[in-house]
Amino acid sequence: MGDVAARFAEIVGDTNLLAGEAIPEDYAHDEALTAAPQQPAYLAKPGSAEEVAELLKAAAEFGVPVTARGSGTGLSGAARPSADGMVISFERMNAILEIDAENHVAVVQPGVTLSELDEKAAKAGLGYTVYPGELSASVGGNVGTNAGGMRAVKYGVTRHNVVGLQAVLPTGEIIRTGGKTSKVSTGYDLTQLIIGSEGTLAIATEVIVKLYPRLPHGATVLAPFETFDEVMTVVPKIISTGLAPHILEYIDNLTLAAISYNEKLSLGVPDSIRDTAQAYLVVALENRDNDRLHADIEELGGMLGELGAMDVYVLEGNSARKLIEAREKAFWTAKSVGADDVIDVVVPRSAMPEFLRKTREMALSRESGALGCGHAGDGNVHLAIFCKDPNKRKQLLTDIFALGMELGGAISGEHGLGTTKSGYFLELEDPAKIALMRRIKESFDPAGILNPGVLFRERA
Repeated sequence: MGDVAARFAEIVGDTNLLAGEAIPEDYAHDEALTAAPQQPAYLAKPGSAEEVAELLKAAAEFGVPVTARGSGTGLSGAARPSADGMVISFERMNAILEIDAENHVAVVQPGVTLSELDEKAAKAGLGYTVYPGELSASVGGNVGTNAGGMRAVKYGVTRHNVVGLQAVLPTGEIIRTGGKTSKVSTGYDLTQLIIGSEGTLAIATEVIVKLYPRLPHGATVLAPFETFDEVMTVVPKIISTGLAPHILEYIDNLTLAAISYNEKLSLGVPDSIRDTAQAYLVVALENRDNDRLHADIEELGGMLGELGAMDVYVLEGNSARKLIEAREKAFWTAKSVGADDVIDVVVPRSAMPEFLRKTREMALSRESGALGCGHAGDGNVHLAIFCKDPNKRKQLLTDIFALGMELGGAISGEHGLGTTKSGYFLELEDPAKIALMRRIKESFDPAGILNPGVLFRERA
């Protein structure tokens, strides 16, 4: 270990290389509920792409597995290191290199957090639109998992908002993909291949993201419904109106009660409705003109009433902000009340009613619970799973994931597979696709040093 540590320290400097027990416990895990912490052997904090390249070349030489880490807010175990491995933390590579207002892009290092980018872009009247629910998340981490969030219904997920990368291959080469252009049709799209690869193909050291004009006026509508099916029937009709909501969420009654209690949120919903509503729809609209916004809200409210909403509550300013913030903290609420796992299956919007109904039936048949909320506008269902027995929970999750895939969806819409869902992926996915992915992995990473436990680890 001494020779290996000395080589890594030579690259990043003695103060930026920790080994063994000197590494703080926080680097042993991300926020996944089912991935036990694993202390790495080394922690390196590079200051440049060149240092990352040298670290990877040395790691390949010594056979040391490498896990890239941003803020550690992921929910799949993808930032959980190997016992004999090295964590490369990007806390020193956290500069916003450029806000290019003419091309509507920002160039940032991977350690930049979403809150830092938002603050800097706001000064130019612009904003980055990917909000996965945790503003302390890093841009580099979002690239790794292809993070999404509530605003994906209008603006898309990370891969729709990243136009270029500087990345280091595990063999030590530094490459650039894409750029400040809005389109490219020249060879393979390596930018999109690296996005969502969960640190298994390359490590992003610079990211070019799209920026959008900030719209000054916004309002949020909360509409309770007696059944889940009514909520899901309304969603495509809202989208077809052309109102273009930037948030379109459903929240089940128990989850809304829990987040309201945790966040001390008062929404003005009377007991008579709160006791009978099974689900709520949250719709947020924005506009550059306040009169147009209010006209849109009026149209939306009328339509919701005609489609069965028990009532319609229009929230503006602080009230709207608090509701959205509370929804973004749903994971922490689920964790605080003892959820055993959190999943994010994605299905076609039209399949959401069937998926939710059958998922609840599966959970009840096993004396378990599957509660939550989700991005109704894009079919991404977030469920907190309450099932203490690990064997029973494993079978329940297998059945839920299989159902999602049968309905035309996928195991994860935005959290990624990491180490916690890779076994289900290997069991349920088309073997030909998995074999192709393995060949891609081997071509990028012949030594197999980048996140070797992610995607292709067999389930225990």
